[in-house]
Amino acid sequence: MRKYEVMYIIRPDIEQEAVQAAVEKFQGIISNGGGEITKHDVIGKRRLAYEIKKFRDGSFVLVNFTAEPAVVTEMERQMKISDDVIRYLITNDVA
Repeated sequence: MRKYEVMYIIRPDIEQEAVQAAVEKFQGIISNGGGEITKHDVIGKRRLAYEIKKFRDGSFVLVNFTAEPAVVTEMERQMKISDDVIRYLITNDVA
């Protein structure tokens, strides 16, 4: 298993319950794939440095986890097709 870090930004115009549902969905992908979440932090709504998909704000979420590469592939696929996620970045955690 490898260590990963993902940060994603959720649209600012959705309800808090929908934000929580999106967070739980992505946590479920990690858990169901046999991964383990080591750190989870919902940073909250922040102003973006530049406009992304006509949004100036977004709810930031940071997750550190260990999983197999197949889990990361599935997570990327789900984030690409999700209308709630406006930007994401998954990196290998070397620390």
